Amino acid sequence: MMILLVYNPFAGHGRAGKILKQVEEEFTKLKVDFDLKLTDYPEHAVTLIKNVNLKEYDAVVAAGGDGTLFEVVNGYYQNKGKKKPPLGILPVGTGNAVARDLDLHVSKWKKAVKIIADQNIRKMDVGQFTCHGQSYYFLNILGLGFVADVTKTAKKLKFLGNISYTLGVLWHMITLRSLKLKIELDGKKLKRDNIFVEVSNTTYTSNFYMAPNAKIDDGLLNITLLGKMNRLSLLRAFPKVFTGEHVNLPQVETFTARHIKITTEPFKVLTPDGELVGITPVEIECLHKDIDILWK
Repeated sequence: MMILLVYNPFAGHGRAGKILKQVEEEFTKLKVDFDLKLTDYPEHAVTLIKNVNLKEYDAVVAAGGDGTLFEVVNGYYQNKGKKKPPLGILPVGTGNAVARDLDLHVSKWKKAVKIIADQNIRKMDVGQFTCHGQSYYFLNILGLGFVADVTKTAKKLKFLGNISYTLGVLWHMITLRSLKLKIELDGKKLKRDNIFVEVSNTTYTSNFYMAPNAKIDDGLLNITLLGKMNRLSLLRAFPKVFTGEHVNLPQVETFTARHIKITTEPFKVLTPDGELVGITPVEIECLHKDIDILWK
């Protein structure tokens, strides 16, 4: 077996770089050959995958966090090769939300290596979003509003780990504002005054259990809308997002859809898979079972 191993040595506050030799030894022990490509700067993984001849590999492995995975997936879809190998996930980063849905944890990276070596394939849905003529792909989530503001702050505090998102939430409660929203769900049009929109393909967003009913292969994206809420109510409700109980709040609406259109007033930045890419208006589509992933 030959894999293309796209490895972010800076993931997990540099922990990924420290365990790289162990990772290499583990693949070698399981008789998996690898072509190692280290990422050096933001979006480097996109370029690496976009321009490579994927016919030479039995799998493409994204080693890092959700940001690394986002880049690998987008390079994967930009690659002009007709036949693409399956995607493996080696969670060695800070945020590993997609990996959590696959029952993988950063502390169990050897389990992930074994899954890759076993070459068992499962098909997974992919979210595609288009804004201002550019298309991108995500496996985890696409958010806007309060959640995107939190992401901006969390990135500055990334050295603190997953708690950076929690601190970002608490900080942005101080300047809490709602946004005017028009959203179309499979043709059904709604108008709302919302604090945030989260479109989920998986259940987790960082360590938040954002979409408890989401499934990675049902052909549907799960939409969570949080309506207007004062700061004190939001502060009290915040712990519920760790357990999924927030979906029972009267201010929260949940939907499923295959095709989504969103416009906002004012324009809002988008946060796919924890990255900051694009602004509204945006059109989102669920590509049903569009990618092969290696899973147990």
